[in-house]
Amino acid sequence: MVVVMDIGADESQIESVIATLNDHGFDVHRSSGSQRTVLGAVGVKRDFDKRHIELLDGVYTVHRVSEPYKFASRSWKKEPTEATVKDVVIGGKEIIVMAGPCSVESEEQIHASAKAVAAAGARILRGGAFKPRSSPYSFQGLGEDGLVMMCEAADAHGLAVVTELMDPTHADLMAKYADMVQIGARNMQNFPLLRVAGQLGLPVLLKRGMSASIEEWLMSAEYILAEDNPNVVLCERGIRTFETMTRNTLDLSAVPVVKARSHLPVIVDPSHGIGIRDKVLPMARAGVAAGADGLMIEVHPDPDSALSDGPQSLLFPQFEELMGQIRLIAEAIGRNVA
Repeated sequence: MVVVMDIGADESQIESVIATLNDHGFDVHRSSGSQRTVLGAVGVKRDFDKRHIELLDGVYTVHRVSEPYKFASRSWKKEPTEATVKDVVIGGKEIIVMAGPCSVESEEQIHASAKAVAAAGARILRGGAFKPRSSPYSFQGLGEDGLVMMCEAADAHGLAVVTELMDPTHADLMAKYADMVQIGARNMQNFPLLRVAGQLGLPVLLKRGMSASIEEWLMSAEYILAEDNPNVVLCERGIRTFETMTRNTLDLSAVPVVKARSHLPVIVDPSHGIGIRDKVLPMARAGVAAGADGLMIEVHPDPDSALSDGPQSLLFPQFEELMGQIRLIAEAIGRNVA
Protein backbone atom coordinates (compact mmCIF):
# COMPACT_ATOMS: atom_id res chain seq x y z
CA MET A 1 0.00 0.00 0.00
CA VAL A 2 1.24 3.50 -0.87
CA VAL A 3 0.31 6.58 1.14
CA VAL A 4 0.89 9.91 -0.58
CA MET A 5 1.00 12.88 1.79
CA ASP A 6 -0.32 16.36 1.03
CA ILE A 7 2.06 18.99 -0.32
CA GLY A 8 3.31 20.74 2.76
CA ALA A 9 2.30 18.00 5.22
CA ASP A 10 4.33 18.66 8.36
CA GLU A 11 6.57 16.22 10.19
CA SER A 12 4.09 15.59 13.01
CA GLN A 13 1.40 14.55 10.49
CA ILE A 14 3.83 12.24 8.70
CA GLU A 15 4.96 10.65 11.97
CA SER A 16 1.33 10.18 13.03
CA VAL A 17 0.52 8.31 9.81
CA ILE A 18 3.62 6.14 10.21
CA ALA A 19 2.66 5.32 13.80
CA THR A 20 -0.88 4.38 12.75
CA LEU A 21 0.42 2.10 10.02
CA ASN A 22 2.81 0.48 12.49
CA ASP A 23 -0.08 -0.06 14.91
CA HIS A 24 -1.92 -1.94 12.16
CA GLY A 25 1.10 -4.21 11.64
CA PHE A 26 2.69 -2.57 8.58
CA ASP A 27 6.40 -1.97 8.05
CA VAL A 28 6.80 1.53 6.65
CA HIS A 29 9.41 2.86 4.21
CA ARG A 30 9.57 6.59 3.59
CA SER A 31 10.46 8.36 0.35
CA SER A 32 10.60 12.16 0.18
CA GLY A 33 10.21 13.70 -3.26
CA SER A 34 10.55 17.32 -4.29
CA GLN A 35 6.98 18.13 -3.23
CA ARG A 36 5.36 15.19 -1.48
CA THR A 37 6.35 12.51 1.01
CA VAL A 38 5.37 8.98 0.02
CA LEU A 39 5.05 6.14 2.54
CA GLY A 40 5.27 2.52 1.46
CA ALA A 41 3.38 0.21 3.85
CA VAL A 42 4.44 -3.43 3.56
CA GLY A 43 2.42 -6.29 4.99
CA VAL A 44 -0.20 -8.80 3.90
CA LYS A 45 -3.46 -7.25 5.18
CA ARG A 46 -6.08 -8.29 2.64
CA ASP A 47 -9.06 -7.13 4.73
CA PHE A 48 -7.51 -3.85 5.83
CA ASP A 49 -9.76 -0.84 5.22
CA LYS A 50 -7.57 1.90 3.76
CA ARG A 51 -10.01 4.54 5.04
CA HIS A 52 -8.27 4.16 8.41
CA ILE A 53 -5.39 6.01 6.75
CA GLU A 54 -7.22 8.18 4.21
CA LEU A 55 -8.97 10.11 7.01
CA LEU A 56 -5.75 11.06 8.82
CA ASP A 57 -4.52 14.66 8.73
CA GLY A 58 -2.05 15.38 5.95
CA VAL A 59 -2.94 12.37 3.76
CA TYR A 60 -3.57 13.13 0.10
CA THR A 61 -4.35 9.65 -1.24
CA VAL A 62 -3.94 5.97 -0.45
CA HIS A 63 -3.86 3.16 -2.95
CA ARG A 64 -2.98 -0.49 -2.97
CA VAL A 65 -0.06 -1.76 -5.03
CA SER A 66 -1.10 -4.75 -7.11
CA GLU A 67 2.45 -5.80 -8.02
CA PRO A 68 4.20 -8.12 -5.56
CA TYR A 69 7.34 -6.00 -5.97
CA LYS A 70 6.30 -2.91 -4.02
CA PHE A 71 9.43 -0.75 -3.93
CA ALA A 72 10.64 -1.71 -7.40
CA SER A 73 7.29 -0.68 -8.87
CA ARG A 74 6.40 2.62 -10.51
CA SER A 75 3.41 2.72 -8.17
CA TRP A 76 5.93 3.45 -5.40
CA LYS A 77 8.15 5.82 -7.37
CA LYS A 78 6.98 7.44 -10.59
CA GLU A 79 10.19 9.17 -11.64
CA PRO A 80 13.16 7.07 -12.83
CA THR A 81 15.81 6.27 -10.25
CA GLU A 82 19.33 7.51 -10.84
CA ALA A 83 21.81 5.21 -9.13
CA THR A 84 25.08 6.85 -8.10
CA VAL A 85 28.30 4.81 -8.27
CA LYS A 86 31.14 6.92 -6.89
CA ASP A 87 30.82 9.96 -9.22
CA VAL A 88 28.93 8.10 -11.98
CA VAL A 89 25.15 8.39 -12.39
CA ILE A 90 23.29 5.47 -13.99
CA GLY A 91 19.77 6.16 -15.19
CA GLY A 92 20.20 9.73 -16.38
CA LYS A 93 20.72 11.08 -19.88
CA GLU A 94 24.22 9.62 -20.20
CA ILE A 95 24.58 5.96 -21.19
CA ILE A 96 27.16 4.42 -18.86
CA VAL A 97 29.57 1.74 -20.06
CA MET A 98 31.16 -0.77 -17.67
CA ALA A 99 34.03 -2.66 -19.26
CA GLY A 100 36.96 -4.88 -18.42
CA PRO A 101 37.97 -8.53 -18.28
CA CYS A 102 35.81 -11.34 -16.97
CA SER A 103 38.47 -12.14 -14.37
CA VAL A 104 41.36 -10.22 -12.88
CA GLU A 105 44.37 -12.33 -13.87
CA SER A 106 47.43 -10.15 -13.25
CA GLU A 107 48.49 -6.56 -12.60
CA GLU A 108 49.61 -6.15 -16.19
CA GLN A 109 46.32 -7.46 -17.58
CA ILE A 110 43.98 -5.36 -15.41
CA HIS A 111 46.04 -2.16 -15.76
CA ALA A 112 46.16 -2.53 -19.55
CA SER A 113 42.41 -3.15 -19.61
CA ALA A 114 41.63 -0.17 -17.37
CA LYS A 115 43.77 2.15 -19.48
CA ALA A 116 42.14 1.02 -22.74
CA VAL A 117 38.52 1.14 -21.63
CA ALA A 118 38.94 4.51 -19.89
CA ALA A 119 40.55 6.01 -23.00
CA ALA A 120 37.59 4.82 -25.08
CA GLY A 121 35.00 6.32 -22.71
CA ALA A 122 34.03 3.63 -20.19
CA ARG A 123 33.22 4.98 -16.71
CA ILE A 124 33.30 1.80 -14.61
CA LEU A 125 35.87 -1.01 -14.56
CA ARG A 126 34.38 -4.48 -14.34
CA GLY A 127 36.28 -7.60 -13.33
CA GLY A 128 35.90 -10.65 -11.15
CA ALA A 129 38.07 -11.49 -8.15
CA PHE A 130 35.81 -14.36 -7.07
CA LYS A 131 34.42 -16.35 -9.99
CA PRO A 132 31.44 -18.72 -10.04
CA ARG A 133 32.50 -21.46 -12.47
CA SER A 134 30.56 -24.49 -13.64
CA SER A 135 33.59 -26.70 -13.07
CA PRO A 136 35.35 -26.83 -9.69
CA TYR A 137 38.63 -27.22 -11.61
CA SER A 138 38.32 -23.94 -13.53
CA PHE A 139 40.01 -20.70 -12.49
CA GLN A 140 38.16 -19.36 -9.46
CA GLY A 141 39.73 -15.88 -9.25
CA LEU A 142 42.54 -14.24 -7.28
CA GLY A 143 40.42 -13.23 -4.30
CA GLU A 144 41.51 -10.18 -2.30
CA ASP A 145 44.72 -9.86 -4.33
CA GLY A 146 42.57 -9.43 -7.41
CA LEU A 147 40.47 -6.75 -5.71
CA VAL A 148 43.60 -4.81 -4.77
CA MET A 149 44.91 -4.98 -8.35
CA MET A 150 41.55 -3.88 -9.72
CA CYS A 151 41.23 -0.90 -7.38
CA GLU A 152 44.74 0.29 -8.16
CA ALA A 153 44.06 0.05 -11.90
CA ALA A 154 40.72 1.85 -11.59
CA ASP A 155 42.18 4.64 -9.45
CA ALA A 156 45.03 5.13 -11.92
CA HIS A 157 42.57 5.77 -14.76
CA GLY A 158 39.68 7.54 -13.03
CA LEU A 159 37.25 4.62 -13.04
CA ALA A 160 34.80 3.25 -10.50
CA VAL A 161 34.85 -0.48 -9.68
CA VAL A 162 32.09 -3.09 -10.00
CA THR A 163 32.80 -6.67 -8.98
CA GLU A 164 30.78 -9.73 -8.03
CA LEU A 165 29.70 -10.62 -4.51
CA MET A 166 29.40 -14.41 -4.35
CA ASP A 167 29.43 -15.17 -0.65
CA PRO A 168 28.13 -13.28 2.41
CA THR A 169 31.52 -13.83 4.06
CA HIS A 170 33.06 -11.57 1.38
CA ALA A 171 30.90 -8.58 2.38
CA ASP A 172 33.68 -6.84 4.32
CA LEU A 173 36.02 -7.12 1.33
CA MET A 174 33.36 -5.61 -0.94
CA ALA A 175 32.84 -2.72 1.47
CA LYS A 176 36.60 -2.12 1.50
CA TYR A 177 37.33 -2.29 -2.23
CA ALA A 178 34.19 -2.06 -4.41
CA ASP A 179 32.20 0.97 -5.53
CA MET A 180 29.37 -1.28 -6.71
CA VAL A 181 28.65 -4.95 -6.08
CA GLN A 182 27.30 -7.31 -8.70
CA ILE A 183 24.93 -10.18 -8.00
CA GLY A 184 25.47 -12.69 -10.78
CA ALA A 185 22.83 -14.61 -12.68
CA ARG A 186 23.39 -17.78 -10.68
CA ASN A 187 22.72 -15.91 -7.43
CA MET A 188 19.73 -13.85 -8.51
CA GLN A 189 17.50 -15.88 -6.18
CA ASN A 190 20.04 -16.38 -3.41
CA PHE A 191 17.86 -14.41 -1.03
CA PRO A 192 20.21 -14.32 1.99
CA LEU A 193 22.94 -12.96 -0.31
CA LEU A 194 20.54 -10.32 -1.69
CA ARG A 195 19.83 -9.14 1.85
CA VAL A 196 23.55 -8.89 2.61
CA ALA A 197 24.10 -6.93 -0.61
CA GLY A 198 21.32 -4.54 0.35
CA GLN A 199 22.77 -4.01 3.81
CA LEU A 200 26.24 -3.12 2.49
CA GLY A 201 25.08 0.35 1.51
CA LEU A 202 26.81 0.09 -1.87
CA PRO A 203 25.01 0.30 -5.22
CA VAL A 204 23.99 -3.16 -6.44
CA LEU A 205 24.03 -4.46 -10.02
CA LEU A 206 21.49 -7.29 -10.20
CA LYS A 207 21.83 -9.62 -13.16
CA ARG A 208 18.81 -11.49 -14.44
CA GLY A 209 18.88 -15.23 -13.80
CA MET A 210 19.30 -17.37 -16.87
CA SER A 211 15.83 -18.91 -16.43
CA ALA A 212 14.13 -16.06 -14.57
CA SER A 213 10.96 -14.28 -15.59
CA ILE A 214 10.86 -10.49 -15.43
CA GLU A 215 8.62 -10.62 -12.36
CA GLU A 216 11.05 -12.96 -10.57
CA TRP A 217 13.89 -10.58 -11.45
CA LEU A 218 12.01 -7.61 -9.99
CA MET A 219 11.12 -9.61 -6.89
CA SER A 220 14.83 -10.23 -6.35
CA ALA A 221 15.44 -6.48 -6.65
CA GLU A 222 12.77 -6.04 -3.99
CA TYR A 223 14.92 -7.92 -1.47
CA ILE A 224 17.67 -5.32 -1.89
CA LEU A 225 15.32 -2.34 -1.90
CA ALA A 226 13.60 -3.64 1.25
CA GLU A 227 16.94 -3.20 3.05
CA ASP A 228 16.62 0.56 2.45
CA ASN A 229 19.14 0.49 -0.38
CA PRO A 230 17.66 2.48 -3.31
CA ASN A 231 20.71 2.18 -5.59
CA VAL A 232 19.78 -0.93 -7.57
CA VAL A 233 20.59 -1.35 -11.27
CA LEU A 234 19.12 -4.22 -13.27
CA CYS A 235 21.21 -6.04 -15.89
CA GLU A 236 19.73 -8.07 -18.75
CA ARG A 237 22.39 -10.66 -19.62
CA GLY A 238 20.47 -13.18 -21.71
CA ILE A 239 18.23 -16.09 -20.80
CA ARG A 240 18.44 -19.78 -21.57
CA THR A 241 16.18 -20.92 -24.41
CA PHE A 242 16.12 -23.81 -26.86
CA GLU A 243 18.52 -21.92 -29.17
CA THR A 244 22.03 -23.40 -29.35
CA MET A 245 23.70 -21.10 -31.89
CA THR A 246 24.48 -18.51 -29.18
CA ARG A 247 25.51 -18.81 -25.53
CA ASN A 248 22.20 -17.28 -24.37
CA THR A 249 19.26 -15.47 -25.93
CA LEU A 250 19.60 -11.75 -25.22
CA ASP A 251 16.10 -10.58 -24.31
CA LEU A 252 16.17 -6.93 -25.36
CA SER A 253 12.39 -6.72 -25.08
CA ALA A 254 12.97 -6.85 -21.32
CA VAL A 255 14.41 -3.32 -21.38
CA PRO A 256 11.22 -1.42 -22.34
CA VAL A 257 9.02 -3.89 -20.46
CA VAL A 258 10.91 -3.38 -17.20
CA LYS A 259 11.08 0.38 -17.67
CA ALA A 260 7.28 0.49 -17.97
CA ARG A 261 6.86 -1.39 -14.70
CA SER A 262 9.81 -0.24 -12.62
CA HIS A 263 11.68 2.98 -11.89
CA LEU A 264 15.04 1.17 -11.68
CA PRO A 265 17.80 1.71 -14.28
CA VAL A 266 18.40 -1.15 -16.72
CA ILE A 267 21.65 -2.01 -18.47
CA VAL A 268 22.46 -4.73 -21.01
CA ASP A 269 25.33 -7.24 -21.04
CA PRO A 270 25.69 -8.37 -24.68
CA SER A 271 28.93 -10.23 -23.92
CA HIS A 272 27.13 -12.89 -21.87
CA GLY A 273 23.92 -12.36 -23.81
CA ILE A 274 25.32 -13.78 -27.02
CA GLY A 275 28.75 -15.12 -26.07
CA ILE A 276 30.36 -14.64 -29.48
CA ARG A 277 32.96 -11.88 -29.88
CA ASP A 278 32.00 -10.58 -33.31
CA LYS A 279 28.29 -10.51 -32.38
CA VAL A 280 28.75 -8.39 -29.25
CA LEU A 281 28.99 -5.08 -31.14
CA PRO A 282 25.65 -5.35 -33.01
CA MET A 283 23.87 -6.46 -29.84
CA ALA A 284 25.41 -3.53 -27.94
CA ARG A 285 24.02 -1.18 -30.60
CA ALA A 286 20.62 -2.83 -30.25
CA GLY A 287 20.70 -2.53 -26.46
CA VAL A 288 21.29 1.22 -26.63
CA ALA A 289 18.54 1.59 -29.24
CA ALA A 290 16.15 -0.38 -26.99
CA GLY A 291 16.60 2.21 -24.24
CA ALA A 292 19.21 0.67 -21.95
CA ASP A 293 20.83 3.02 -19.45
CA GLY A 294 24.19 1.37 -19.91
CA LEU A 295 26.21 -1.57 -21.17
CA MET A 296 28.52 -4.10 -19.56
CA ILE A 297 31.21 -5.28 -21.97
CA GLU A 298 33.98 -7.86 -21.50
CA VAL A 299 37.33 -6.63 -22.82
CA HIS A 300 40.72 -8.36 -22.63
CA PRO A 301 44.20 -7.52 -23.97
CA ASP A 302 44.61 -11.09 -25.25
CA PRO A 303 41.26 -12.91 -25.26
CA ASP A 304 42.69 -16.13 -26.68
CA SER A 305 44.76 -16.57 -23.51
CA ALA A 306 42.03 -15.41 -21.08
CA LEU A 307 41.41 -17.67 -18.09
CA SER A 308 37.65 -17.19 -18.43
CA ASP A 309 35.20 -16.09 -21.16
CA GLY A 310 37.85 -15.37 -23.80
CA PRO A 311 35.57 -16.16 -26.78
CA GLN A 312 33.17 -13.35 -25.86
CA SER A 313 35.78 -10.76 -24.83
CA LEU A 314 36.57 -7.89 -27.19
CA LEU A 315 40.03 -6.77 -28.23
CA PHE A 316 40.86 -3.15 -27.41
CA PRO A 317 40.32 -1.88 -31.01
CA GLN A 318 36.94 -3.63 -31.13
CA PHE A 319 35.88 -1.94 -27.91
CA GLU A 320 36.93 1.44 -29.26
CA GLU A 321 34.84 0.79 -32.38
CA LEU A 322 31.86 -0.22 -30.22
CA MET A 323 32.07 3.03 -28.25
CA GLY A 324 32.13 5.07 -31.45
CA GLN A 325 29.06 3.32 -32.83
CA ILE A 326 26.94 3.55 -29.68
CA ARG A 327 27.70 7.29 -29.47
CA LEU A 328 25.95 7.73 -32.82
CA ILE A 329 22.92 5.74 -31.69
CA ALA A 330 22.76 7.56 -28.36
CA GLU A 331 22.75 10.91 -30.13
CA ALA A 332 19.92 9.75 -32.40
CA ILE A 333 17.70 9.00 -29.39
CA GLY A 334 18.56 12.14 -27.43
CA ARG A 335 21.17 10.66 -25.10
CA ASN A 336 24.95 10.73 -24.91
CA VAL A 337 27.98 8.57 -24.07
CA ALA A 338 31.14 9.86 -22.40
